[in-house]
Amino acid sequence: MGRQWLHAKRAIVNLKKGQTVGKLVKEITVAAKLGGPDLAGNARLFAVVEKARKASVTRDVIERAIAKGAGGGGDKSGLEHIVFEGYAPHKVPVIVEVYTDNHQRTAPDIRMLFRRGVLGNAGSNKFLFEHVGIVEAHHADSAIDCEAAAIEAGANEVETLTREQNDDIPENRTGARFITDRTAVHAVSVWLAKNGWTVITSEIGYLAKTFPELDEATRADVGEFLQALEDHDDVQRVWAAVK
Repeated sequence: MGRQWLHAKRAIVNLKKGQTVGKLVKEITVAAKLGGPDLAGNARLFAVVEKARKASVTRDVIERAIAKGAGGGGDKSGLEHIVFEGYAPHKVPVIVEVYTDNHQRTAPDIRMLFRRGVLGNAGSNKFLFEHVGIVEAHHADSAIDCEAAAIEAGANEVETLTREQNDDIPENRTGARFITDRTAVHAVSVWLAKNGWTVITSEIGYLAKTFPELDEATRADVGEFLQALEDHDDVQRVWAAVK
């Protein structure tokens, strides 16, 4: 067999990298469409552009995505935002956010993924989640008072965030997730950025209210199902009631 296994592994890595870049480009396009092309005035766009740069997305690709989202040169983005609700195996609630330019192609794909999941199924479940603003950031001061920062920034809640939970947090930095009203995401992000925090995520998302108990085997079933959703090119975010 020689080194064919190594070539196969590299092909998988390259495929995953391509999917990541594609999703970042979509997120940049949508962020620019919703909040405008000015990074200084669009916290969501600024955060995703920083992620794209870390993922080695080229400057030209980033600029084209911003221009497309903002309608530069008449090239207005045709991406549609769709939310699917359902359940992973073992009745774990899941919300899937999709950006697509072809609803008729994507919707059947997502429904098929739900049907293929062991005991997975579609169904209304938004009442099991809080629809909130989420800002993730890190600070150089290990003694920083995150609760005080949350109050000053205008966030409703704050929780510590480790590098294991988000690998965008550098070592020896204090990480935190700030939960806000949906309308306050930008204001909180701006305050944090002006007060020594590095914002790495600024978005509106879904946080589960409760979490089903899962053992190792059931957690593996759920993880496999969620990964299948994540691997779809049009899926941008998967929110699940899994700790």
